[in-house]
Formats: sequence, structure tokens, C-alpha cells
Amino acid sequence: MMRLSFTEALSKDIPSNYQGVEVCEIISQWLLHHSERENECRDLLKYILYKAREMEASDVDLGAPGCANKIWMRVFGNKSPVEELGEFSLIDTNTLIISWLSPAQRSRLFMQKSLDFPLAFDIGGKEVRFRGTAFFDRNALGANFRRINDSLLEMETLGIPEVVANRMNLRYEKTGLVLITGITGSGKSTTLNAIIDMNNRQNNGHIVSIDSPIEYVHHSKSCLVRHREVGVDVLSFEHGAVEALRQDPDIIVVGEMRDPQTIATVLEITDSGHKAFTTLHTSSAIDSVHRIVAEFPTDSQERVRNRLADVLTVCMSQKLVPTTDGKLTLAKEILSVDSSVQAAIRNKNIGEIYQMMVEGKKLGMCTMEQDLKTLYQKGMISHQVALNYANNKKRMHQLMSVL
Repeated sequence: MMRLSFTEALSKDIPSNYQGVEVCEIISQWLLHHSERENECRDLLKYILYKAREMEASDVDLGAPGCANKIWMRVFGNKSPVEELGEFSLIDTNTLIISWLSPAQRSRLFMQKSLDFPLAFDIGGKEVRFRGTAFFDRNALGANFRRINDSLLEMETLGIPEVVANRMNLRYEKTGLVLITGITGSGKSTTLNAIIDMNNRQNNGHIVSIDSPIEYVHHSKSCLVRHREVGVDVLSFEHGAVEALRQDPDIIVVGEMRDPQTIATVLEITDSGHKAFTTLHTSSAIDSVHRIVAEFPTDSQERVRNRLADVLTVCMSQKLVPTTDGKLTLAKEILSVDSSVQAAIRNKNIGEIYQMMVEGKKLGMCTMEQDLKTLYQKGMISHQVALNYANNKKRMHQLMSVL
């Protein structure tokens, strides 16, 4: 196992009363003057992350007191320390994290106390990509690294019905908003990248993607694809979306709708006749509609409801649920907007949308409960998992009782 050979000596250069950013700034300056040690750190971090790839871990956590000197990994939904990697002091992990950051990134981290950044390296001719998030925990530096899939999934693999996939495809619908929602770690980025790849292969057009940070890089195929990273190429999601309108786009991808300003901008660019894809942290289609409207002041909500009803075409909410063989599979809820759904949104009858999804199989719609039932009938998940991951527990019990 590789270990850092110099951090004990480095720690002697740090005054005992220094904490947090003060410690990290000294480490940063030290690394700038010891490039061979910086390379040693980067090699060790590569080793840890490549180990995560071998273990099929989705996430790696290290640093700060919360990790208790261990490297933690989430494998098929379960997060635990990887004992074989040994123990790392706070100086070790501070140095590992800082070693990968550029001087500009370090400055932003020390000022803002958090930083999202892409991480990519080549091992044996294979590019390995992660999305890094560095932050402070109890005045020490910690980080999470989310593994980016080596390859893209196809729409059929995700179980998205053809009639819904067509609505996401520029070939069949030139405008409209496609929402991919779910909690953190539910595979939203994987689904979004599959949709982008489908359009990139099947259409002649221009895709502008605003990311924070850039995760999967889509190379131009039948489409011209441009990636703009928040904080590097553009100031914010909102600025990136507005600026994209002047770049002759067919599709605008906004990595995440995080605030009312970005939501308003996404609705505006879609209303102007473009196709837009984005993600939202909600667990169901109905929650997504409620969340978007509730982000705005009361006197603006009717206008937002009307605009959302006009532009929303598909909302897919998803979860990764444990399978009977100890892995994970996708469970999803799909809302495909028609005139009835539009009327329900405009008239504040959002609660009616659930029944529309129940009855909308011909349009490719389904509820989370229906999809969990299907997975259970296929023997992929257990009865208890189906109940645990349902949004509507009462409805799930009813569906399972008739089997």
C-alpha cells in the first residue's frame, strides 16, 4: 500500500494554533515548492480512486474528523470504511485533496469553504473520471468523489418507453422541458447523459451543456456539443443559460436547477422555443411541480404555473433500489405531459396528476409504485424493498395485496 512519506515532517512546519484554512494555505504553499511531493500525493489519490473503480464504488469519502482517519466508499448503496487502505491523518488527507487543485481552485476553496471540481486521469489507456467536492468539516478539509460511468447507457437499458424517449429526442419534438429528478445519488446524471448521447447520435444540431462541474464529456458526433463549466467558463447556471441563447443552440442542458433565478431562466429559454434538459432534487413528479411553483413569491406563482404547464413535456423521477443479488437497479416514475396534465397544473389540481400517471400507460407513463411492483414481479427486488422505496406507501400496499 502506498503511503505519504513526508507529511510528518510537513506537520512540523504548521504552527500548533493554526486550524482550517490557515493549515491548508501552508500545505498549498509547501506543495508549490515541492513538485515531486505533489506528484506523490496525486499518485496516491489516483490509486485510491482507481481502487474505487475496481470495487464498483459510486462514491469515495476522505478527510476531516468525520471519516475517523479511514477512506470510506459506497458500494451498491452501502457506505463503509475500506480497512485495507489503512489510516490517514488529517495532514495526509488535507495534502491529498489540495494536491489535485490548481492555484485558482485552491483560492476559491479557501474563500468559499467549498468547491466542486472535475477529476480525470489515464490508467492503462483508460480515462477515469470523478466529480470532486471539497469542503470543511469541523475546521478540517474533507472531500467526496463521485465516480462517473466509463460508458453511456442506452435509453432501452434504462427502461424508458419508446414513446417517452421520442419526446426527449430533438428529431420528434423541437421544444419543451425535460426534467430528470431524484435525490442525491439516484443516477440523475447517468440518465441525463444517456438522453444527451441519444440526441448527439441521432440529430444534426447544437447542444450547449452548462455543468458544475463537467462530469461526462460528450464529443461531437452528429451534433456540435459544447460544455461550459460553472466557475471556469461561465459565472453561474443562470448566466450560462442566458448566454446559450446567443450561441445558436437547439438543445440547452442545465446541470441542475438550484435556485429561483435558474428555474425562471430555464422556463424562459424553453418558452422561447428551445429544447431544455435539467435536473431537480425531488422524489416524485408531483413534488417537482410543487417545488418549482413554491420557489416563487405568491404573487408570481400563477404566472409560473401557466408557463410550466406550457413548456413541461416529460418529468422522470428516479431512485436506485437494492436488488435481491445485492446490487442496485433503477426504479422510476414517468409523467408525460398532455392537455389533461397541463389543465391540472394551471388549475392547481396537481393532486390529480397521480391518477393520470396510473392510467397513462399508453403514453409511457407510470407511477413509482407501479414500477416497483413490476420490479418485484420480475424477482429483481424484495417485497420489503418495494414498500420501503414507494412514495405512496398506502398505494404500494394496495398494489402488492392483489398479487
